[in-house]
Amino acid sequence: MREIDVIEIIEAVKKICIDSNHYLSKDIRNVLNKSKEEETFPIAKEMLEKIILNSNIAEKENMPMCQDTGMAVIFVELGQDVHVVGGNLYDAINEGVRKGYEEGYLRKSVVKDPINRVNTGDNTPAVIHLDIVPGDKIKIVIAPKGFGSENMSRIKMLKPSDGVQGVKDFIIETVKLAGPNPCPPIIVGVGIGGTFEKAAEISKRALLRNIEQRNENEFYRELEDEMLRKINELGIGPQGFGGKTTALGVNIEVFPTHIAGLPVAVNISCHATRHAEVIL
Repeated sequence: MREIDVIEIIEAVKKICIDSNHYLSKDIRNVLNKSKEEETFPIAKEMLEKIILNSNIAEKENMPMCQDTGMAVIFVELGQDVHVVGGNLYDAINEGVRKGYEEGYLRKSVVKDPINRVNTGDNTPAVIHLDIVPGDKIKIVIAPKGFGSENMSRIKMLKPSDGVQGVKDFIIETVKLAGPNPCPPIIVGVGIGGTFEKAAEISKRALLRNIEQRNENEFYRELEDEMLRKINELGIGPQGFGGKTTALGVNIEVFPTHIAGLPVAVNISCHATRHAEVIL
């Protein structure tokens, strides 16, 4: 049994809170540069150049890429041979978020009650997903989610008879309805299967996958490619000004489901799709 002190967890979470908001991931940067070179519509090319410039300034000046520094969504893989000492794991994660958002001068965007709308003042609580896995390590991934894109996300309980065409239609419909609101070019996470809440969870997990890596299953890999092509044919373009770069990637994840169901969740994310991870 390996012991990990909560102080180590707090400091690690603090760091990835700040890093995820300051630094664009390498895969997204690669695809943005590639899209800029391939974009033929002048305004769209200019918008992509500005997006890349913005990320460069954020990295150089150690400042957030976007004013909406998001609600902290945390995915934890806790090794079954790990014993957390000195406090509670969830409390440690929230303390790390609190310190990260305060010391990193990140905007606090969380309200304590969804109706009364009083700000918590420290961007907690985080949304925490915990999995127990083999081993003696803890992997923590943060995905700060701004609500310009989160508000454009949708879930639908399709019938099995709707089939793959129903899934395709729902994905395209969701992107059309989103239009320029999620600050395109977007990344689209799709969760198919499970239950109502499981489909939503895996759609968000899908956004964590490197967008230069396709699904290992040939059927879903081809579906990802088809959806990306059709989304870019919509002509929404960077920041909604038109062009052929509406999305940078479509990541699909699946989970077994009930014989009577076909849940589909589409989690829209902006071009930054911020995330960072640490392994302790």
